[in-house]
Amino acid sequence: MAQMLLEELDDDPGDAGSGAVAREFGPNWFATVMGTGIVAVAGAQLPVHVPGLRVFATVVWVLAALLLIGLIAGCAVHWARHPARVRGYTADPVMAQFWGAPPQALNTVGAGALLLGPSVLGSAAVGLDWVLWITGAVLGLGTACWIPYLMMTRHDIGADAAFGGWLMPVAAPMTAAATGALLVPHAPAGQARLTLLLACYAMFGISLLATLFIVPQIWSRLVQHKVGAAALAPTLWIVLGPFGQSVTSVSRLGTDATGVLPAPYGTGATVAGLLYGVPVWGFAMLWLVLAAAITVRTARTAGGRLPFALTWWSFTFPVGTCVTATIALAARSSDTALRDVAVVLYVLLALAWLVVAVRTVLFAFGARPRDGGQPRDGGQPRSSAPTRSPASATAAARTSATSAAVSVRSGARKRNA
Repeated sequence: MAQMLLEELDDDPGDAGSGAVAREFGPNWFATVMGTGIVAVAGAQLPVHVPGLRVFATVVWVLAALLLIGLIAGCAVHWARHPARVRGYTADPVMAQFWGAPPQALNTVGAGALLLGPSVLGSAAVGLDWVLWITGAVLGLGTACWIPYLMMTRHDIGADAAFGGWLMPVAAPMTAAATGALLVPHAPAGQARLTLLLACYAMFGISLLATLFIVPQIWSRLVQHKVGAAALAPTLWIVLGPFGQSVTSVSRLGTDATGVLPAPYGTGATVAGLLYGVPVWGFAMLWLVLAAAITVRTARTAGGRLPFALTWWSFTFPVGTCVTATIALAARSSDTALRDVAVVLYVLLALAWLVVAVRTVLFAFGARPRDGGQPRDGGQPRSSAPTRSPASATAAARTSATSAAVSVRSGARKRNA
């Protein structure tokens, strides 16, 4: 997942065109690629035959790939024209979390290339996946170290600040592990294949243990401080991501390990795929119910609907990881009930993606949302001042609702002022 944490940043009211659009390319926008790509990846693995499903999944994957290219190009323009604002994303303790989105977007599109790309690209699809996976894995590992380091040394974070976004940077290695498992059979036999397998297990461990530190803090904040602003409610769904991906990872790696690890470790890895997967999947379903109930309650107390924000993409990718996890468990256990659950979850995923995608297009093109007449920037009035300093632009890059909910202020941002 992912968040709507950028407002419109207008340096010049008369400045229009591609430059104005480029100023809105924060790392949270890559959640759109994650959410679109997971629809394709999960659809390619669904254990039922539905006429047209593979064509649908392929089209969605192509859309995700084009979206990825567009966002990379937009970010390049953004870096070149507004470097101070890009540095502000890192200094901000909320927006900084979503540097975990670009690596996961790369890995998700790469997995789609391997599963669906051969019908479009032929044999080049495997090579494309290797490039995207290596890039995503390296960036994901860097983000998993870099952002927690900033949180521990430079960001000023309140006692009630924990939210689902904290999982974004540490979840990136888990996504790399899950998608890397698909590449293990394509690696050269011998040491190269063994090294890739063990690297995926290591990334699985990095992400899992970090997640187990963070989720209790989120639970504690919910119990003691409740959800907070309505715009924050969708971030609860992000918790599903690392758990769903962990089940997918350990199941896929268990299958790969049979022919790579020596006895008895290969057999043990296969057994772990089920004995680890089912209990963790059970907790993910518990969290799914809690997140859904809290989201519905929040919408009701907010006047019957949630205000639209990019946080809505949290309804897609995390749910998609639960779909792939359920598919993996169904395949390993031959349980038809799990297969049926996977189908139901995929239908919900597809519907959520369709709704969120439409709302995002309307948002991107400036359509006025029907969320009680609230402005599209999450409630923050747009400044009429013709210019902003880099410090004030950085401050505007956070929605007021999210800032109030997480009670966070960035000491690094103050030092940049």
